[in-house]
Amino acid sequence: MSKSGILFIISFSLACLVIYAFSGPGAGSPVEGISIQHSPDAYPANESGCLTSGCHEGIAPIRQHDSKMAKDIYELGNELDDPNGCVVCHMGNAKTGNKDVAHKNMISYPGSIWLEDGSCRHCHDEYYYNMHRNLMQTEAGKIQGALWGWGAQTGYDPIYGNYEISDTNGLTPDVGTPAYKEYMHRLRDKYPANFPEHLALLPEADINTIDEHPEQGVLTYLRSECLRCHVGVRGKQRRGDYHGDGCAACHIPFGDEGLYEGLDPSIPGDEPGHMLVHSIQSSRKAKVSLHDKTWSGIPPETCASCHNRGKRIG
Repeated sequence: MSKSGILFIISFSLACLVIYAFSGPGAGSPVEGISIQHSPDAYPANESGCLTSGCHEGIAPIRQHDSKMAKDIYELGNELDDPNGCVVCHMGNAKTGNKDVAHKNMISYPGSIWLEDGSCRHCHDEYYYNMHRNLMQTEAGKIQGALWGWGAQTGYDPIYGNYEISDTNGLTPDVGTPAYKEYMHRLRDKYPANFPEHLALLPEADINTIDEHPEQGVLTYLRSECLRCHVGVRGKQRRGDYHGDGCAACHIPFGDEGLYEGLDPSIPGDEPGHMLVHSIQSSRKAKVSLHDKTWSGIPPETCASCHNRGKRIG
């Protein structure tokens, strides 16, 4: 065998050994680390409070136990006499085994956009002003396009939204890099009508004048079809459309069937309308683990629970 052939075999063998060493499921591997950080057995006070046997034992942590978010939640929970931090987001009472008492004043959907305090807003209050005014809540662009297309509005100015709302905090965006803010200022200068300071509530069709003005049909069409997916609601409860509302619309995973597949025995796995698993999906740092699979980011399936018709991504 030639010298070059021997060198190839040696190099190939070494490469295989390196791949095996870094991909095997041995102690300290990334796979093992992720599973530990998502383990329901690794809460600060496992099998106590809300995690008592017969209650929510087995529920996945909302973030990896070693993440800054989880640590902050556990620290706040300690101050509220709940080391596992459940009451930080859900309120309620973690110190009793009586379900009715424990769930009194509990927040079932802490990501909701309609909560005045507590829940996600407890730590992320600065996002709520913007969330109420973004296009995925007002749907002003979708409304304007439909009204114009049906002949119910002349001109291109967005004047209606899902809710009446005003934008009173000035011209500079609250979030984003300096480059993004400068870009938005350029857009506003070029298309000022697309940055309304006030949106009126979309009117209802007048049944008494519908024969004279059939274009009013778009108002009913919008409400029954196009506007069923904004982040202020939980979607039409049917296959493929299940999602959370508010922050949870993007950050909590839902399956196409709307079925829970986690390990909490108190959440029925055969009842549509539940999250897929009790974990936040966000950036690459936020890992979600289920059925020996781990992912990060917000998958296209989440976007497609709303954006699945017309010229959108689905």
